[in-house]
Amino acid sequence: MSLPKPEDLLREDEVEFVAIRAQGAGGQNVNKVSNAVHLRFDIGASSLPEMIKARLLKLRDQRINSDGVVVIKAQQHRSLERNSADALARLREMIALAAFTPRPRRATKPSRSSQRKRVDVKVLRGRVKRLRGRVGDS
Repeated sequence: MSLPKPEDLLREDEVEFVAIRAQGAGGQNVNKVSNAVHLRFDIGASSLPEMIKARLLKLRDQRINSDGVVVIKAQQHRSLERNSADALARLREMIALAAFTPRPRRATKPSRSSQRKRVDVKVLRGRVKRLRGRVGDS
């Protein structure tokens, strides 16, 4: 059973945006006002699979509250639409990180048959060397 892509897991109606007008910090362009966005996403109330919910709650991320609410703040761009798209992309990244399962590693020990094959080759080489040595002695 394969999970859908992380982009498909997130439903847009479960994400809540809070728009905030943020004044730029004092500097050369003090008048820059960005339309900041606070994205709120409740992990417990979402329609994500239980396995991904549990992994999201275990993630060590300061954006996840103790009660399972993800708050992502975005105020990089001036437009509200670009900030909300940026915050949504970061939430999708977080879900993709939780949905990722590494492939199982193969056994590090060599199999019994390959061990036996190595021993047989060593024995065979020893026999051939011994035979060659005898032929050269006479």
